[in-house]
Amino acid sequence: MRRILIIFLLWPLVALAQFNTDRLVMIGRSALYYEDYVLSIQYFNQAISQKPWLFEPWFFRGVAKYYLDDFRGAENDCTEAIGRNPYVVNAYELRGLCRINQKKYTEAVSDYDRALRYDPENQGLWHNRVLCLIQDKNYDLALAQIDTMTTRWSKYARAYSMQAEVYLLQKDTTKAVKSLDKSLELDPYDGGIWAERAVISLARQKWKEGEEFLTKSIHLLPKHSGNYINRALARYNQNNLRGAMADYDTALDLEPNNFLGHYNRGLLRAQVGDDNRGIEDFDFVLKLEPDNLMALFNRALLLEQTGNLRAAIRDYSKVIEEYPNFWFGLQHRASCYRRLGNTKQAELDEFRILKAQMDKRYGKQPRLSKKQMRKRSDEDLEKYNQLVVADEQEVEHEYKSDYRGRVQNRKADLTWQPMYGLTFIQPQSDVKNDMAYEASVDQFNQRSHSRTIFISSEQKNLSEERMKQTFAYIDSLSTRIDESKSTADVVPLLLLRAVAYGTIQNFDNAIDDLSICLQIDSTSSIAYWQRAVCQAKINEFNASEGTNIDLKSANVLGDLSAAIQLAPQNPYLLYNRGNLYAQRQDYQRAIDDYSRAIQLEERLAEAWYNRGLAKIYAKKVSEGIEDLSKAGELGLYQAYSVIKKYREK
Repeated sequence: MRRILIIFLLWPLVALAQFNTDRLVMIGRSALYYEDYVLSIQYFNQAISQKPWLFEPWFFRGVAKYYLDDFRGAENDCTEAIGRNPYVVNAYELRGLCRINQKKYTEAVSDYDRALRYDPENQGLWHNRVLCLIQDKNYDLALAQIDTMTTRWSKYARAYSMQAEVYLLQKDTTKAVKSLDKSLELDPYDGGIWAERAVISLARQKWKEGEEFLTKSIHLLPKHSGNYINRALARYNQNNLRGAMADYDTALDLEPNNFLGHYNRGLLRAQVGDDNRGIEDFDFVLKLEPDNLMALFNRALLLEQTGNLRAAIRDYSKVIEEYPNFWFGLQHRASCYRRLGNTKQAELDEFRILKAQMDKRYGKQPRLSKKQMRKRSDEDLEKYNQLVVADEQEVEHEYKSDYRGRVQNRKADLTWQPMYGLTFIQPQSDVKNDMAYEASVDQFNQRSHSRTIFISSEQKNLSEERMKQTFAYIDSLSTRIDESKSTADVVPLLLLRAVAYGTIQNFDNAIDDLSICLQIDSTSSIAYWQRAVCQAKINEFNASEGTNIDLKSANVLGDLSAAIQLAPQNPYLLYNRGNLYAQRQDYQRAIDDYSRAIQLEERLAEAWYNRGLAKIYAKKVSEGIEDLSKAGELGLYQAYSVIKKYREK
């Protein structure tokens, strides 16, 4: 009878083991949503091998490859998807983005042309097509299409900024200024447009106006290093050396490897007598570009100034070797030789200078040339002491796409810390040393099962090797389940397999295993716990697809409540239920559950963090900030950025 009962209970699993393709695609899409791109590709591979004529697995595998920066592979998958269904706009859009990242702008334009046949009102497609035409130097067609855009969407500010870019490329700054002013009139909160407007002012040497525009851009885009570099240039040309230096410092904090920042700051430091730190900047520049003769000569001048004469001679010699008639360099090297007592070498250099009858001034280092700049590619050594500007002030193109940036950035603004669940991956944190502990999980582990289960709120992405091991482990568990002769043996194996399924994002199969566990043993709090977590994961994905999840959300609440009844001292269950209430905007119940969780485990940083958010959303801002401060103290440092945001409000 026991054997018959086991077969009856496992029958649904036998049916589910025969994966259908829709299920594979859905699991792959779930893994894609949770940013486990390598795992999602494995599921789409299986779907493609079973039914290679389907459109969806090819397309979504292309999406996963796009996020992994495999643009060529993503383009090929999109091409396969289009061959199977040529009427899906998203496939052309994604392939266009892949081609843009490979600088195949003409091919990208053809993709946007096709997509716009099926969706002519898609503003993002028009936007990207114009940018591709600009990159392809097809300016007349770009302007024609921008005219169409401004007719259809007269309030679309970015269309006018693109128009300004084309006019700039055609050297018509008057029209460019007019277009940018129109763009800023429509959208004064676009930092990129203020930066473009500033570039024109700097090119016209309207330094004060350029600084004002850049200050507005920095207010809106405080993390953009290029704005600080340009504002430093504007400030320098207004003799505001302190302000220019501060801007270079900020730019290099944001982008430590910025060539222009280090080079120009080195020149400024030399001018104000901060020679040693100027040498540090030129050292850095020469690490980036060891053959940069301008930087070598400027470092040599500073080394001479600080008394490191042998190092100065070394640098001067490299420059003179490349430019034998650089008399100013010969003069300085001769001076260094004389100071070292090497009269013979000094006289040789001086004779070369006299022979050429050069009338340069001796013994004084010229100050930094005021209000003069050289382009980065200009290698005229006579301009060694001029600030450097980029060869071309390129406009950073912002392509419109649902695929830009991380998937998580497209989720709702409710940034709650995630639920705690069961996993085989030991949690690791740089700031939190204590391991999550719960008695029922510890008891399960002590029964000497094949794997140790840990408690974690993080969903770790598996390496390819770890993924293969997990699939193999699931197969071994399935064999052991089939061979089991008693229900007592089956329950722990099913629970282990459910945890393994959760690790590879197969939450449906995990729920099936956990449901059978609970049919056999309805007193297992960890089975209720893990089933609730898996269903919550499915609900989050389904909600992102626009599916109503109210009924399934009630199932999660029922499982968590049942688990809490069985294990009322488990703080992670109370925390999870608090999360569910918070996501339903039932903030008072959420606060109550978080408070009970904190009473049981006062170092549960996530509970402090989420209770802080819940209090803020419940209009108890000062209390919420207090909780967030405690979360930060316990290691959740993102709490401080939230505190700053709400303090400012």
